Amino acid sequence: ILKESGYSTLYVGKWHLAGYDEFSNVGPFERWPLGLGFERFYGFVGGETSQWFPHLAQDNQSIETPATPGYHLTEDLTDKAIKYIAEQKQVNPDKPFFLNLAYGAAHAPLHAPRRFIDMYRGRFDKGWDKVREETLARQKAMGIVPQNTVLPPRNPEIKAWDELKPEEKKLYARFQEVFAGYLTHCDENIGRLMGFLKEIGAFENTVFVIVSDNGASQEGRLTGSYNYVRYFNQVPENDQLTASYLDELGGPSTYPHYPMGWAMAGNTPFKMYKQNTHAGGNTDPLIIHWPKGIKDKGAIRSQYHHIIDVTPTILEIAGIKQPRQVNGVDQQPFDGQSMYYSIVEGTAPARRSLQYYEMLGHRGIYSKGWKALTLHKQGSSFDKDQWELYHVDEDF
Repeated sequence: ILKESGYSTLYVGKWHLAGYDEFSNVGPFERWPLGLGFERFYGFVGGETSQWFPHLAQDNQSIETPATPGYHLTEDLTDKAIKYIAEQKQVNPDKPFFLNLAYGAAHAPLHAPRRFIDMYRGRFDKGWDKVREETLARQKAMGIVPQNTVLPPRNPEIKAWDELKPEEKKLYARFQEVFAGYLTHCDENIGRLMGFLKEIGAFENTVFVIVSDNGASQEGRLTGSYNYVRYFNQVPENDQLTASYLDELGGPSTYPHYPMGWAMAGNTPFKMYKQNTHAGGNTDPLIIHWPKGIKDKGAIRSQYHHIIDVTPTILEIAGIKQPRQVNGVDQQPFDGQSMYYSIVEGTAPARRSLQYYEMLGHRGIYSKGWKALTLHKQGSSFDKDQWELYHVDEDF
């Protein structure tokens, strides 16, 4: 839609919208970025990749990983995003651009330069229980969650931090140091991109929509892993083996993911994880930043919305209506609804009242301030699922 409306369309980073049998250099390419409206593509086609030695593609072709000393994918993706914008502005400075920049961070594998990991040395020795409490207190102070929000009990399978052995605490804390360094490194690179836009005078009228990917992930299992491919191959974890990689976690010789206790803390104040239909699996931060168009700067909005509402929001801001046809194909109306009204009027009632969720058999439905959901045991009858009902307008 944006390409046909006169925009340059640029995609950098994680794609994950093509089937695994479509990854090769012979395609088919219909579900690669260039087949779905983007004019330039640089990144990785699958759902994840090493940040040190990524499987990279440019446009419709796999390419070699750059041999730059100290290479890291987050920095490479930022460089490429800046390059694509600069090239476009050099030739046609008045043409608007749409950039979709999907970093690998902070999805597993948790890979970060050592200096960023070491910034957090000792910061998580207090454990996930204390971090949850401190996080909720900060969320209340910032107005992100209601003041009456109560921290739910630990997820059933997670031990209290105080019950862990000293060697477990040491190992698990290091995993979170790696994650924090990974995220901070990504944050710095977002800052590099914003700094470039300021240099070329494009910052004030650029709309940033920043959103995370699902909830924090449970795939590191209870102990974390130096190589979480073991999870997908159903290989049991070995604490002693993982501990032998303690000083290397986050580096090129590892493919790590943190323990589920840190995923629980990362989803504060919600229950469960990515892959679930509880709020811990599908409730995420969303930041919309537009200096020229947002008067209520730094304000928080609480209307209920879903990720499918982003596209209608961008089109409304750009003054573009959904076309009835794209490339000769009749289009269905969007299920999503623009969030722009909430930017203009913070107290306006939410315009979305219904949303269905499903993931790996777990189901959930939101309706007018209520949410019903279930945890499904794979292989069991759906009729045996136990349902939970929450009045989320009253109980965040």
